Order: sequence, then C-alpha cells, then structure tokens
Amino acid sequence: MGAGGGDGKGVVGGQAVGWQTVDVTVRGAGILGLSVAWACARRGARVRVIETLAIGAGSSGGVVGALSPHMPEAWNAKKAFQLDSLLMAQDWWAAVEAASGLSAGYGRTGRLQPLADDAAVGVARRRAGTAQALWQGKAVWRVVPVSGAGTGAETGPVWEPVSPSGWLVEDTLSARIAPRQALAALAVALQATGAEVVIGDAAEAGQVVHATGINGLEALSAALGRKVGSGVKGQAIALRFDARAAPQLFVDGLHIVPHGNGTVAVGSTSEAVWTDPGPDAQCEGLLERAVAAVPGLRGAEVVERWAGVRPRAVSRAPVLGAWPGRPGHFVLNGGFKIGFGMAPLLADVMADLVLEGRDTGPAEFRIEAL
Repeated sequence: MGAGGGDGKGVVGGQAVGWQTVDVTVRGAGILGLSVAWACARRGARVRVIETLAIGAGSSGGVVGALSPHMPEAWNAKKAFQLDSLLMAQDWWAAVEAASGLSAGYGRTGRLQPLADDAAVGVARRRAGTAQALWQGKAVWRVVPVSGAGTGAETGPVWEPVSPSGWLVEDTLSARIAPRQALAALAVALQATGAEVVIGDAAEAGQVVHATGINGLEALSAALGRKVGSGVKGQAIALRFDARAAPQLFVDGLHIVPHGNGTVAVGSTSEAVWTDPGPDAQCEGLLERAVAAVPGLRGAEVVERWAGVRPRAVSRAPVLGAWPGRPGHFVLNGGFKIGFGMAPLLADVMADLVLEGRDTGPAEFRIEAL
C-alpha cells in the first residue's frame, strides 16, 4: 500500500502523486471510508485515503462479517435502504475482486434461526408473507423443519442450531464477508484505479470525507455541542471449524458465521460500559454460548479473540451528510453492526453528495436528524 507523510505525497504504481491532483480526500480506512473512496474513484475522481494507524484498525477489522437483514416487518426507510444494499452487494464485491485480484470472502450463503415455541413459529410464518412482498421476490424467508440432513452423524446435526420447537427460519438474503480480506481487497482495488492510500498523515485536498468511527463521532459531538453518538464495545472469537459452504446462524443474539478459510466466527457482545477495550471474560463466554447453540462446535479450537469499539449514533442509523459549518467537509459514520451490509449503497449515496451535490439518502441518516 502507498506510504505517506506530512509532505502530502505517496506512491501509487511507482509514481509520486502530489496533493494538488486530489479531488476527494477520505479520512479513515475502515469499511465506510474505503467504500466511499472506491465509489468516487469508479466515477473518475482522483482519490486519496488517509489512515493514521492501519487498514481496518478500528471496528471494521473484526472477524464476524455477518451481512444480514432486519426482520421483514414494520418497514421503514432504513430497512428499505439496507435491503437495496444487500441486494447489490454480490455484484459490488465482485467488481472489487476483479479490480484487486483478491478475494473479499463474500458469499450469499443464507441464514438459519431457531424458533423457540409454537408462538414463535406462527410469527415467523406471518413474516414469510411480508418478506415475499417487501423483498421483491429477490430473496426468501421461510419456516423449515429441523432435519439434520447432510451431516452423516448419528448423534444429530452438526450445522443446525438447537431448536426447541423443531422448526427454523431460513432466509436466502443473508450473506457473509471476511472483513479483513474485504478491506485489503478494497485498498488494492483503489490503488488499481490510481487512488492513493496513505498510512500516517498527508495533506487534505478537494472535498474531504470523514469516516473515522468513534473518534469521528466524538469530534462531531464537540463541533455541534451535543452528543451525537458513542462507542459500544463488541467482542468475538474465531474457531477452527470447516463449515465454509454452510449458512450462518443467528441464535439468541449470537452470530455464528462460517468463512471460506475453514474458520467459524462467533460474536458479538454489545457493551455500552467497559473499562478495558481488549478481550475479557465476556469474550470467553462466547464459546460456551456457541456450543450450546450448535453442539457440533464442541472441542473446536479458538484461533483468535477480538474486541473493538463500534460507533453508534444516537439515531442507531448511519450518519451521512455535509459537516455543518465546514464547507467542503462531509461525514460518513455510525455503521454500528451493519456497516459492511450498508456500505455499497452508502458509498454510492455519499459519492452523489460529494461529487454532484445531490443528497439522495434517507432523511433519518442526515446529521440534522441526530
């Protein structure tokens, strides 16, 4: 990746690029920053990304990568926006992979959720009807019986969650992404377009997009004189267990996501109050919860423990728009838990705003709504 310093120059494809040539500067190389940089670069803009620490140094550099929809009910602009983004994700990530030559670890493998009792089964069946209409026939939500098929194990299913009712919800919209692979692919794809990725510091030029996670929310809060968001700690683990072709599972708030490298990610916690930003006892409890949900995971080796602080806006929605009182500066933030799933469409909307002055995002995402 390009290296840079305070002189505002870095190396892209072996040639120095001066700051005077930059149309858009993006601060932050998490999923939202790299995505808006990619959207702008694809439209022909000359782009510089500035990341002070490392690609994915914040909450984007985790291990879970669950791209899953909201429930198909109580429909609103946020849910509709997320649906559109999830539906465009496969082609969007394919374009990143084609430009970079790297895998992003994307796979639309679906999701299973256990149903606790007859009442839950009834609710899930009703949601199947609303999903058929709201998801435009492009994905399915259905209630299916627990089967244990394809496991070859006499002791029961290896890759189905324990379901007290004997029924599961299956949806075909959910997908997975390998967060670190995806960020690396985006960075290389950007450089393939002639964009610059600077680790360290560099001069800003052109329009400036601030996609700096919890630090960005704190800076915006200070500028506006009111709290617009906060950090919520999340923890996750990765297990050595090869279920790469299997759907992800969602059990009692826990995401269990098989990845293409032969690991399964389990997460995450949501902690509004913490003292240590690193992995702690709650992280250790994730393995116990995962085994209770999927007994076949018993004995799987923990290969990584991860913790990070995720930016959550007070609206609980992404935040995007022009930074009040700072002409030429913009904000893209607050991707709490849904940043990777929202990123493709958020990036396009931000590119509309930054490059063309068109605000096409939902009203509830705007800074003024905070």
